[in-house]
Amino acid sequence: MMPVAGNNWVSGAGLGLRRGLIPQLHDLDSHAVDFMEIAPENWIHSGGRLNRQLRAFTERFDFLAHGLSLSIGGPDPLDRELVKSIKAFLQEHGIKGYSEHLSYCSAGGHLYDLMPIPMTEEAVRYVAERIGQVQDILGERLIIENVSTYAEPGKEMAEADFVRAVIDAADCDLLLDVNNVYVNAINHGDNARDFICAMPSERIRYLHIAGHFDESEQLLIDTHGAAVKDDVWSLLEFAYQQHGVRPTLLERDFNFPPLHELLAEIDSIRRFQSQYAAGGTDYSLQHRESRHALV
Repeated sequence: MMPVAGNNWVSGAGLGLRRGLIPQLHDLDSHAVDFMEIAPENWIHSGGRLNRQLRAFTERFDFLAHGLSLSIGGPDPLDRELVKSIKAFLQEHGIKGYSEHLSYCSAGGHLYDLMPIPMTEEAVRYVAERIGQVQDILGERLIIENVSTYAEPGKEMAEADFVRAVIDAADCDLLLDVNNVYVNAINHGDNARDFICAMPSERIRYLHIAGHFDESEQLLIDTHGAAVKDDVWSLLEFAYQQHGVRPTLLERDFNFPPLHELLAEIDSIRRFQSQYAAGGTDYSLQHRESRHALV
């Protein structure tokens, strides 16, 4: 069995560090957020001023890395040199763990999007073997994230069954993205709460939460460019109910609001964490049942 990612894990409520946010976050109080997350590919080869900027944050905050280009389910050979570079980057900055998307983003070249893996037994074996290669290089478990999708090509298994099968076969951990669960439930007519319940508690390392765009009643787009919606807050509370309170990170990639608005969402995460850590009542079920009934 692979060791878990890091011995001293993050806690509380975190925020994704984006370059567009750096001017607002430069003088951020170290107690305003509990940890941060970065895409390592955006920083590995940076030097000079950018590297100094990053060091100023990694010396003040706990950090996780969330990859963009590993293409764990893709047909191209695994980029082992990228994994080695990421391992060195994690060590250089004292970053506590590395996650990636359960998807692929290259096939004879970069596709510049996260593509859905066909949910089949063959794909489980293929992806698990590649995750194993990554973990052998890292010396710790990779953390995989459930992704939002707009099509399900070659689907032979339910998404929850596919995610669990990959985790079991690869002996890896899970980054549970609550917004992606909600987006897929609407887009594919699934049940978001059933998905949450099906995830293995013992493998959930942390959670993501983010905003999305309502293209229509039946199509949501995972944008990370808006405030978190009430239905997704409710699903986060439900996740805490089912699996206990876990570190939770707010993602915001563009359309950055004033910093106080982001910190208000961080405070909302903390309130829900405090409520469920103390065994509070299920606010979401009593007061905010979704018009979609969290399908």
